[in-house]
Amino acid sequence: MLEIGSLLEGRYRILREVGHGGMSTVYLAVVENANRHWAVKEIRRDGGQNSDVKRQNLIAEKQILVNLEHKYLPGIAEVIEKEDNFYLVMDYIQGVTLEKKMEEQLERSSDSKDDRNSALPQKDVIKWAIQLCEVLMYLHSRPKPIIYRDMKPSNIMLKPDGDISLIDFGAAREYKNKEGVESKDTISIGTIGYAAPEQYGDSKRQTDARTDIYNLGATLYHLVTGIFPLNAPGNTLAIREVNPLLSHGLEKVILKCTNKSPEDRYQSAAELLYDLEYGVAEEDEHLHRKQVRKIGAFVASSALTILFAGTALWGYLSAEGKRNENYDYILTNADSVEAYYDAILTDPTRTEAYLGSTDSEGLVQYLISDGVLTSEESTRLLKLKAGLDKTNARGYTNSVMVLDSLLSSNPKGFADVCNEIGEAYLFYYDIGVEKDKYNAASSWFQYAREEYPVAGMYCDISDCLQNISKYAKSEQYAKLSEEYENLWQQVTSLKEKVEEYDDDLKLRVWNEIVNMIQNNAGEFCEVTSPDEIIEMLDQISDDSSLVKNTFLQNSIQDLQNNVAVTRTKIESAR
Repeated sequence: MLEIGSLLEGRYRILREVGHGGMSTVYLAVVENANRHWAVKEIRRDGGQNSDVKRQNLIAEKQILVNLEHKYLPGIAEVIEKEDNFYLVMDYIQGVTLEKKMEEQLERSSDSKDDRNSALPQKDVIKWAIQLCEVLMYLHSRPKPIIYRDMKPSNIMLKPDGDISLIDFGAAREYKNKEGVESKDTISIGTIGYAAPEQYGDSKRQTDARTDIYNLGATLYHLVTGIFPLNAPGNTLAIREVNPLLSHGLEKVILKCTNKSPEDRYQSAAELLYDLEYGVAEEDEHLHRKQVRKIGAFVASSALTILFAGTALWGYLSAEGKRNENYDYILTNADSVEAYYDAILTDPTRTEAYLGSTDSEGLVQYLISDGVLTSEESTRLLKLKAGLDKTNARGYTNSVMVLDSLLSSNPKGFADVCNEIGEAYLFYYDIGVEKDKYNAASSWFQYAREEYPVAGMYCDISDCLQNISKYAKSEQYAKLSEEYENLWQQVTSLKEKVEEYDDDLKLRVWNEIVNMIQNNAGEFCEVTSPDEIIEMLDQISDDSSLVKNTFLQNSIQDLQNNVAVTRTKIESAR
């Protein structure tokens, strides 16, 4: 074992132990001259063939992680091989594992003997599940898809900012797609209780994306019930058998994830993500619809019920009119984020509280009214995805999935809202890193791309920027050049499409294009002619439709100044 205070490879100062398992220990280390903290995972040799297997697994883990870059994954620095041990040096992730979080929850409980008291709040679990789906989508969409295979609470870190990080890729593998061949994994990998049926047993077959979906479903069951999956009542992962207050919708999601047959599970993480974001219905809404159906059947059975139905209809219309009146009043007088939330909760299916109307501004306009979308304001928008809290007359609070309601009743309005929020991130987000801004914007644009083709272009640009960052980090220069060429093509297509925009929006997109050229001037000059870039800049600067707009002269002048600076940068990069 490493000694506290010792120096590994002459640069990693070992500060303290932060975790350990059967054959490994994880330490916190620092590179003192750079003041950079790292996690050092020590894997002990035990001699013989087992050490060779460990060495190969460690090298495989490094090869998988070194080419990955995602906000919910750790980065890796190097693998160090010594006579007695192997060492994996990776990003140090602050926080606690979800397993530890459950243990802390149980310790705080008045009855620490009941495992159910270790359950974590459903709202938080759904948020983490969405983030884990985003990670799986990223892993499964790599040129060589990566199957993680060991999702469980102890492999998920909860960071101080409330987000998660997926750690320990020792069991991950690249998917081998052998057309026409029934390929099998050579060894059983995974953790009993969370592992899918295909991960163990003599008849096991090759693990794929659906294996990770099973692992995630079993993990979600454990998190929201506190019950280890193997101890589930009746051997079924039905969460409401443990806690009837949990959501019907989430129960259906988990049961579909953990179906024994891969063909009957979600077939992709994207499909699962959609249900987690918009398909987990609230229990009271489910029961309400069920009750309405019962009333409808009863109405059809007697004339007396028809009379009652008429009275109920009158009451419904009166209530609906009152709701619309309350909605309009709240929106007209809204002067805070909470007021816009109240309007949205009054009727999530209307878009005015999100986008504004001729008589009042909406939540998005309110947040960017000062010309900046801050990180705190971004959190306010993200609450729309996580759900808004609503307190009923009895004082009970539940989370209302407002975007789910909007999507189901008004798909076009849903796309409008997602597109405008995406534009708020793209044009106003106060963040210094270009790829992070586009990544945040594309998380909304992806739901609007069918209605708004330009939203799809922004998503494609975001993908290019993420790949550029990844290839630059891994020094894959050939792929890096290809990605810059792809990015330039995307920028060219965007310019052509934006020609039909109104002046105000066109001006913002022109600035965005000029900024991207300025930030990537040297690289663009490598993949296309500098004359072609300058021609585009001149076309933007001389846009006749903008020059004639007397109301935007100051902004137009700023754009032209930005073009001049960028033009000079291109000239110097020739």
